[in-house]
Amino acid sequence: MLRAAFKVGLSVVAALCVTTAAVAQDYPTRPLTMVIPFAAGGPTDVLGRIVAQRLGEVIGQQVVVENVGGAGGGNGSQRVANAAPDGYTMVLGTVGTHAQNQTLYKRPLYNAETDFTPVALLADVPIVLVARNDLPAKTFREFVAYTKANAAKMSFASAGSGSASHLACTVTNSTAGLNVTHVPYRGTGPAMQDLQGGRVDYLCDMISTAKAQIDGKTVKPIAILTKTRSPALPDLPTASEEGVDVEAYTWNAIFLPKGAPAAVVKKLNAALIETMKTPSVRERLAGLGAVVVAPERQTPEYLVSFVKSEIEKWAAPIKASGVQVE
Repeated sequence: MLRAAFKVGLSVVAALCVTTAAVAQDYPTRPLTMVIPFAAGGPTDVLGRIVAQRLGEVIGQQVVVENVGGAGGGNGSQRVANAAPDGYTMVLGTVGTHAQNQTLYKRPLYNAETDFTPVALLADVPIVLVARNDLPAKTFREFVAYTKANAAKMSFASAGSGSASHLACTVTNSTAGLNVTHVPYRGTGPAMQDLQGGRVDYLCDMISTAKAQIDGKTVKPIAILTKTRSPALPDLPTASEEGVDVEAYTWNAIFLPKGAPAAVVKKLNAALIETMKTPSVRERLAGLGAVVVAPERQTPEYLVSFVKSEIEKWAAPIKASGVQVE
C-alpha cells in the first residue's frame, strides 16, 4: 500500500515538473500586460513604454501598457500583487512603490518583499532640482541661502504626497535646513506646468522628464540630487558638490505576482536583459537621463536583496522627516 502510494506521489511530481517545463517552453502564448502605477505621460510611463515596445519584439508577444495611478503608485502595484501569478501581468516598480511606500504609508497596500516575484532591475534615474526661471539663485548654494531668507513665501511642487518627487524634496529640504510649503499635484505634468508658470518655486523631478524642460529653458536647473553627475546633464553640479550631502533618485524594476513559476521568471528575465541591451533602447533611455544597470544587478536574486536594502535605506530619512500618509 505504501509503495503504491509512493509511486503515485512520484507520478504526480513528475507530471507537475513536465507541466511547468511545458508552460515555460510555450510562454508567452498571448499578450502580456505591463502595469505602470502612475499616470500616462509621467517619467515612469515614458521609460516603461520604451521598454514595453522592445520587450514585446524580443519575447514574441505584444506588451500592453496599463496605467493604474493613485496612492503613490500603490494602487497599480496592488493590482499586480493580486493578479494571477502566471507571468502575464507585471508591474514596473520604482523606489517609491517598492521601498519608500513601506515606511511612508501607515497601512501599506502590500508587502513589497513578500507579495511579488522580483524579475529584473532595469535602470537608475537621478532626480534633479529645478526652479522657476526667475528665481534669483543660480547655484545650489545660492538656492539654499535664498530659500532660507524667503521660506515663508515659497513653495515646492510634487507629483503628489508620497511620490518620489515629494520625498526627494523633503529629504533635500531636511538636509539643507529648509522649511518650505509643499504643494502636491496629481502627477508630474501639472506640477511642472505650474513651475513653468511661476506659481510654485521649485520641484524635485526625475531627470527623464525634467530634461526636456531644462533643454527648452522653461525651468532652471539647480542641482543633481545624486552623488555623481548625470551623463545627461554633465555640466550641472550635484548638491554634494555644493556642500549639501543629499542623495535622491529612483529606479525601475519588473515584478510579477508572488508565486510566479521560476522557469517563467527566468525566461522573462532573459527577455528583459536582451531588451536593455538593445542599442536603440539604451540610446533613448540615455537621452532621458536613465542609466541601464550593470549585468550583475539584473538578476532576480539581486533584486530580492536590493529591495530589502532600499526599504531599510529610506526608512530612516522618511521617519526623520515626519511625513506619513494615511
